[in-house]
Amino acid sequence: MSGRLYLCATPIGNLEDITLRVLRTLQEVDLIAAEDTRNSIKLLNHFEIKTPMTSYHEYNKIEKAYTLIEKMQNGMNIALITDAGTPGISDPGEELAAMCYDAGIEVTSLPGPAACITALTLSGLPTRRFEAFLPMEKKERREILNELVNETRTIIIYEAPHKLVRTLKDLYETLGNRRMTLCRELTKKHETAFRTTIADLIAHYENEKPLGECVLVIEGKSRQELKEEAVASWEEISIEEHMEIYEKQGISRKDAMKQVAKDRGVSKREIYQYLLK
Repeated sequence: MSGRLYLCATPIGNLEDITLRVLRTLQEVDLIAAEDTRNSIKLLNHFEIKTPMTSYHEYNKIEKAYTLIEKMQNGMNIALITDAGTPGISDPGEELAAMCYDAGIEVTSLPGPAACITALTLSGLPTRRFEAFLPMEKKERREILNELVNETRTIIIYEAPHKLVRTLKDLYETLGNRRMTLCRELTKKHETAFRTTIADLIAHYENEKPLGECVLVIEGKSRQELKEEAVASWEEISIEEHMEIYEKQGISRKDAMKQVAKDRGVSKREIYQYLLK
């Protein structure tokens, strides 16, 4: 039977912020993978934790990930910690978690200190959009969804089970079929992370009633896709019309050709040769 990967949040400063669950897990797992064992040993010594450690960081993340996965496939439970905060947020932990999912290894995240949430709640600035609760009012909901169409960052939306299918259908209609992970019942007994797509999730819930509070984690649009869409939009007008747009702004013909070539993703020479015809 395979082991499990535990993503354990550690204090971002004050050691008293560590949770009882994380302490118990660090004591019970077979191995702790740490970003910097020299820093982490201070934490473990403070709480008298004797579990063996191994390094896992940006410079060995690929090779070491395969080693850790093999250990988990052989039944070892491994806790992953960073120097501070929650693993998997802009660090090698996100790649290890993804590789574990692909290998069929269960992953769970033990929440705790997170600099981004701490700073947000201290800021006094609006937090509703960060939490991404979609409004119920139809017009406002549509406006917000349309704002997300070209978002390149990962999108996080909270949703109640009885509203889930409606939200998924709205997302599919607006964003198309994106990759996503549905997280439900986080930190509870029946916690699940369902890595799928929006369309497949809609199909899944045609025959099954959604249960549990949900967090939808949806991939943003790739920059390459945005670039291709921008190029395609210029192809709807002729090169002459395209040139005219810039020349009417007082831009020289030479610079206009350069800008048209950039917009269309071609060389300036191609534009020049076309206009000579």
